[in-house]
Amino acid sequence: MERTILPGLAESEFGVTSKTAVVSFIATFGLAMAGSNLVVGSLNKRFTRRRILIAGWIIGIPVPLLLIWAPSWSWIIGANLLLGVNQGLCWSMTVNMKMDLAGSRWRGLILGFNESAGYMSLAVMALVTGIIADNYGLRPEPFFLGIAIATTGLAFSILFIRDTAAHSALETAGLVSASQTPPATTTFKSNFADATWRKPYLFGITQAGLMKNLNDGVAWGIFPLYFAAQGLALDRIAILVAVYPLVWGGLQLATGWVSDIVGRKPLIVAGMVLQGASISLTASVDSYGIWLGSMALLGLGTALVYPTLLAAVGDAVPAQDRASFLGVYRFWRDSGFIIGALLAGIFADLFGFRPAIRLIGALTVGSGILAMVTLRGRVK
Repeated sequence: MERTILPGLAESEFGVTSKTAVVSFIATFGLAMAGSNLVVGSLNKRFTRRRILIAGWIIGIPVPLLLIWAPSWSWIIGANLLLGVNQGLCWSMTVNMKMDLAGSRWRGLILGFNESAGYMSLAVMALVTGIIADNYGLRPEPFFLGIAIATTGLAFSILFIRDTAAHSALETAGLVSASQTPPATTTFKSNFADATWRKPYLFGITQAGLMKNLNDGVAWGIFPLYFAAQGLALDRIAILVAVYPLVWGGLQLATGWVSDIVGRKPLIVAGMVLQGASISLTASVDSYGIWLGSMALLGLGTALVYPTLLAAVGDAVPAQDRASFLGVYRFWRDSGFIIGALLAGIFADLFGFRPAIRLIGALTVGSGILAMVTLRGRVK
C-alpha cells in the first residue's frame, strides 16, 4: 500500500520535495526491520516462534492508524519504525516455521510458496490502493484496508497457527543420529562473522541479499517519483508498481522448486544480472510499454533470487543455528533498504533520476558477478 501512496503523499500533503527526504520512510523501515531480524535469533531462544509471530502482529496494528492520522512527515517515519519491527518479527518467523516444516529436500519449493504469498499480496494491494486513491484521495480511505489486514493477521496467528519447534528439534536429532556427533555450540558473534565476511559462500549470499533490497528500495521510493516526473497518472503508476511484485510473487511458486533441482547458484547469478539490466533499461527509455516490460523483467530477476537466497542459507548452516544465521542474513538484506533509499535519493537530488537509477542497475550487475565468484563450497 505504501509503495503506491507514500511517495506522492510526501509532496502533496506534507510539502516534502527533497528526494532524499521522501525516501527516508523506506530507510527508517529498513533500519527497524534489519534490527528486528538481527535480534530475532536471540529472542527465539527465549520465546516460541508462535509468540514472536503474534507479538509482531500486535506491533503492526497501529501502523495504518498512524498513517491515517499523521499531521506531519515525522509521524510517517514513526509508523514505518513500527512497520519494520512488525515485518522483521512476522516474516522471520514465517520463514523459520516453513523451514522447520519442510526439511531440507524441498526447502526452495516451500520458501517459494511463502515468498509468493507475500509478494502476490503486495502486488494486489499496490494496484487496489492506487485505484482507491485515484477515486477517493490519498488519505484516509486506502488505509482502511490496512486496518483490516493487520487485524486479520493477528487473529489468524492467535487462532490457527501452531508452533513448529518440535519439527526443528526432530530435524536436529536426525542429523545428530546420522553423524553420531553432537552439534557444536556456536555464539551469535561467530555466526555474525561467518555470515558477514568469514565464510566466502555465506558472504556471497549475504551481499546478494543486501543488493536485492537495495534495488527494491529504489523501485519502492524512486520509481513512482520518476514515473510521475514523466507525466504518468496515478492509476498508470500503480500498474507499473504492481507489475514488478506480481511477476516476482507469481514466479516464486516455480523458482524455489527449480533451485531445489538445478542448484541455487545459477538462479542467484542470473537473477542479479537480470535485475540490474532491467533497472538500467527503465532509466533509458520514455515508453510506457517498455516500462511495463522492464518491470516484468525486474520481477523475473527478483523471483529467481529471493527464495533461492533464503534456501541457500538454510542449506549452508546447521538446523539448530538456522534462526540465528537467517537473522544475520536478513539483517544485511534489509539494510539494503536503507542504503538503496538514501543512495538513490542523494544521487537523484544531485544528478537527477536517470543517473541515480543507472547507478543502482550497475551495482546490481556487479553483485551478480561477485556471487558467481564466491558461491562455492556448501551452496548447491
